[in-house]
Amino acid sequence: MCLGLPMQVIECNGYVALCQGRGGRRQIDLALVGEQPPGTWLLAFIDAAREVIDADSATRINAALDGLEAVMAGETDISAHFADLFDRTPELPPHLRGVTPCIP
Repeated sequence: MCLGLPMQVIECNGYVALCQGRGGRRQIDLALVGEQPPGTWLLAFIDAAREVIDADSATRINAALDGLEAVMAGETDISAHFADLFDRTPELPPHLRGVTPCIP
């Protein structure tokens, strides 16, 4: 399994940026997202940025990763880590609403 980690750009030098995130500072390859200004949040996989994200997304992803760590440490109440999933009614995405399933 490969997990994307939110990383925030500290400084950028062409297609390489020094970023801060879980586990400290890392050099992140920006070839897939282009040069980014300091303060930009990125979703990085194996030291390569795959997507530019907003601060709210970075917060939600970090909370989910905290929840994963909590489960691995034996905690059973993880609702605080997944607040965006609890106390809501699941909804289909707009493109699937009103579609009749094909069941043989």
